[in-house]
Amino acid sequence: MVQEVEAFFGVYLLYNLNPKYKGRVYIGKTTDPNRRIHQHNTGAKAGGAWKTDGKGPWEMVLIIHGFPEAVSALRFEWAWQHPKISRRIRHLPAKRKSEKSYDFHFRVVSEMLRTAPWNRLALTIRWLNQEFRLDFSPTTPPPNHMPIEFGPIMCKKVGGKKKKTNEKTGDDESDSLMLEFCDVCYKRIQKEDVKLSCLHPECFMKSHIICLARVFLGNADHVIPIEGQCPKCDAILMWGELVRQRQGCHRNLQKEV
Repeated sequence: MVQEVEAFFGVYLLYNLNPKYKGRVYIGKTTDPNRRIHQHNTGAKAGGAWKTDGKGPWEMVLIIHGFPEAVSALRFEWAWQHPKISRRIRHLPAKRKSEKSYDFHFRVVSEMLRTAPWNRLALTIRWLNQEFRLDFSPTTPPPNHMPIEFGPIMCKKVGGKKKKTNEKTGDDESDSLMLEFCDVCYKRIQKEDVKLSCLHPECFMKSHIICLARVFLGNADHVIPIEGQCPKCDAILMWGELVRQRQGCHRNLQKEV
């Protein structure tokens, strides 16, 4: 079954199936894995990377997705590509001579998922091709809140609703909606405020992003929460899912906390 995901940002691992280059890997970032693998196998002129051009076929075997925005995914991609110089993972042992490139890069990403700031994101580990699946070491399992899933994925574009215009006044209909108040601080949510809403379909909780973050964090000494309880319906919510629904960015939180 193909899973549909909105606001998709993922970092993937390619494996080369060409007998001449078999075993080579490539790491990249994408907002649409199906389109991206087609580009890699078609060539650089079709949008694929020059490093993969003319060396196919390539198989996209693993993708880490759930990043809140493009910058976060880009930083993860760069660190995975450059473990020797990334300040967060350069302590890892270098690639052994007997170690295959594919095994080495899996070892690197296994450690990255346990390393801040990525270990606090609501990421999903997805094996697109189970033939290439590797098991995580018992000593370096991914955080409990990161699920391991299998199978293809389809990126669903988020369609924005058009504002309706009042024919008589020319005003946007959205401007005439009732006022909204934060369910944490009970203050009015202004138009320019960054707000979050509960993901439960029957709950209408709305909150300032900072207010909800403080509720989720409690006394923890962190900037970004992992999960928390909705102050209205008590549902357990993943922070990353809330931010992606808002299509916001963790940088909004870091500036204000």
